[in-house]
Amino acid sequence: MEEDTPANPVPDTGNADLSISSSTFLPPSIDKWRLLAGESYAYFSPCPPLLLPARDCSDPNTDYLILGIDEAGRGPVLGPMVYSAFYLPHDLHRSLLSKEYSFDDSKVLTATVRANLMRTLCTTGSKLHDSCGWATKVLSARDISSGMMRPVASVGGVYNLNAQAMDATIELIRGVVEERKMNVREVYIDTVGNPVSYQKKLEMVFPSLRITVAKKADSIYPCVSAASVAAKVTRDVALDVCYEAFKEAAGDTAGEGWGSGYPSDSKCVGWLRGNMDPVFGWGNECRFSWGTAKEMLELKGGERVDWPADDSDTQLMDFLLSSSDTFKGGDQELSEWFGKKTAEVL
Repeated sequence: MEEDTPANPVPDTGNADLSISSSTFLPPSIDKWRLLAGESYAYFSPCPPLLLPARDCSDPNTDYLILGIDEAGRGPVLGPMVYSAFYLPHDLHRSLLSKEYSFDDSKVLTATVRANLMRTLCTTGSKLHDSCGWATKVLSARDISSGMMRPVASVGGVYNLNAQAMDATIELIRGVVEERKMNVREVYIDTVGNPVSYQKKLEMVFPSLRITVAKKADSIYPCVSAASVAAKVTRDVALDVCYEAFKEAAGDTAGEGWGSGYPSDSKCVGWLRGNMDPVFGWGNECRFSWGTAKEMLELKGGERVDWPADDSDTQLMDFLLSSSDTFKGGDQELSEWFGKKTAEVL
């Protein structure tokens, strides 16, 4: 379980050495070192002051909480995918989020509006900070790819994006409801897949919760809209952090940036082509399991590596145990290098 990070109007996220624009708000959900190392991680905000002490879940008359979940960055070839949970008292759901702060689907809000909402959420004393809690799960590009590119016969088999998304959702709900003992009774989740099957799976895991999974939930339920903003801001800043680290290392050869990170973005594709190592491809910022990256490596890669067979150790042992008179000519030198059987020396 990740440790709660104290809320702070201007949180210290360990990114002071990065030359990100001073106008960019760095939320506490950004962990520079884990991002650059290609690690996935979770962040949970401290319990909102108005929800302390934790409410008694056994009392049916106690005001309960609702929780929304949404993601950002499912489709890009660069950067992490971020899932976010956002929870608050149900009686404040629409009055606070819709009317007072005008939360909406993050895609229809400008970057400035999203950043300002996130800043307010993280500012001690604001109504958002004092009555709302939130969490994020950052799934790194490296971990997404390693799961999707597992051999079918390996332990667990292929770990596809839908399975990774489901596990991230479950982790966030458990972290809020079970580990932090928040009195959540209703959960609303945005989905890009089949909402019926998705909802049934979650209801089996959390039978005591009233779960609603719906397409376009981020434009229907304000708590999902707020979750989408937290996810989008975290995703965008994470991408900036990764690019600034690349630019610092590349110096004058950094180019003009990598754009949004989506395969449909010509700037992103141009960056991939111009910064591809012929053997290793790219760094932890790239999802190697995406078609854009795989095709580029296959078509443009200048080197091809033929790895030894899995049974190479067995072949070497057979060689060591074989009689030296089996090997003639040039192979004799190799045989002598490995040594001879004890019986021959005697």
